[in-house]
Amino acid sequence: MRTLQIALAAALISALPVLASAQVTPAAGATPPDDTPSVRLGAVIFTDYTFTQAPKVTDNDGNSVHSSAFNVGRAYININGNISHVVAFRITPDITRETGTGSSLNGSLVFRVKYAFLQANLDDWMWRGSWVRLGIQQTPVVDFEEGIYRYRFQGTVFAEREGYLTSSDAGASFHTNLPQNYGEVHVGFYNGEGYSRVEANNEKAFQLRATVRPLPRGAITRGLRVTGFWDADHYVKDGPRRRALVMTTFEHPNVNAGFDYLDATDKSTTNPTVVNAQLDGRGYSFWITPRCSMGFEGLFRFDHLTPNRDAVGELERNRTIAGAAYWFPHQGTVSSAVLLDYEQVKATTTAGAVASPTQKRIAVHGVINF
Repeated sequence: MRTLQIALAAALISALPVLASAQVTPAAGATPPDDTPSVRLGAVIFTDYTFTQAPKVTDNDGNSVHSSAFNVGRAYININGNISHVVAFRITPDITRETGTGSSLNGSLVFRVKYAFLQANLDDWMWRGSWVRLGIQQTPVVDFEEGIYRYRFQGTVFAEREGYLTSSDAGASFHTNLPQNYGEVHVGFYNGEGYSRVEANNEKAFQLRATVRPLPRGAITRGLRVTGFWDADHYVKDGPRRRALVMTTFEHPNVNAGFDYLDATDKSTTNPTVVNAQLDGRGYSFWITPRCSMGFEGLFRFDHLTPNRDAVGELERNRTIAGAAYWFPHQGTVSSAVLLDYEQVKATTTAGAVASPTQKRIAVHGVINF
């Protein structure tokens, strides 16, 4: 497997300069592709006001209070461009809160790179939607699910929120669509640490997502997709970090829905050395977002996670989210919305004991994406 991963990465990287320099001669009478360089600017803003109903916190004067805060959870500046119809790029800085105690910027909002990649489009040689990428880019499964579950501005999808996957990482990847709209394949070779951390050693993550539309011809059934995802990685040589995910999603003008099942293996997520016990986590997530033609949309989501199913008196964590949103009318890909939601996170053991205080939050979220 390791030899296959190295060979795949080498092939993807070596293909980029070849594809970038390729010249395509259009057929006689055909309209030549547009090779005019272009740059497009966009932005994404997530903002919210969150009231924490439970647990209470103690202020500096010793009072027990409900914490509340206005936040900017995300602020992107998207720079997308084309050098030609073959070569494209994206640069996206992301806002984050500096929390380093030794930093002079502690508490400040600072920008970091979320995406920065070169893309070579392969449409001239394969069916549409085929490309290779090199750089800091979207990982295969998180970005895919967020294209259907559009409430990242409330919180990330199940596997990312529980810390098992990241939405972006540095690496090389290949994507292609299956013929006749039967699905797609996205495979990549990444650092494995995520875009917010530096690579720790020589270990790399091999990630593969395969998505199938079983019935792409039907007016309703074409919205059904079944996805399998595999992430083979290591913290260190003998410290596995593996994730397997099966996902079923459905899209329709009146409702989107999804179900994820996650199985994870870690040699230790807290102190990744080979002497630590292995953690075998398992969980699932179900969400549904019914909508009407007036712009109103409901959100219901339930997550269940057992971080270590082999532990005595194992921990179980349940998250319930319910909310109502209004999506403002726009044309094209521009979107903006407000969401009022309630979120509860409850952790117990299989014996019924309370493992940690129950979290209850009420929030108003806003998003602008253009």
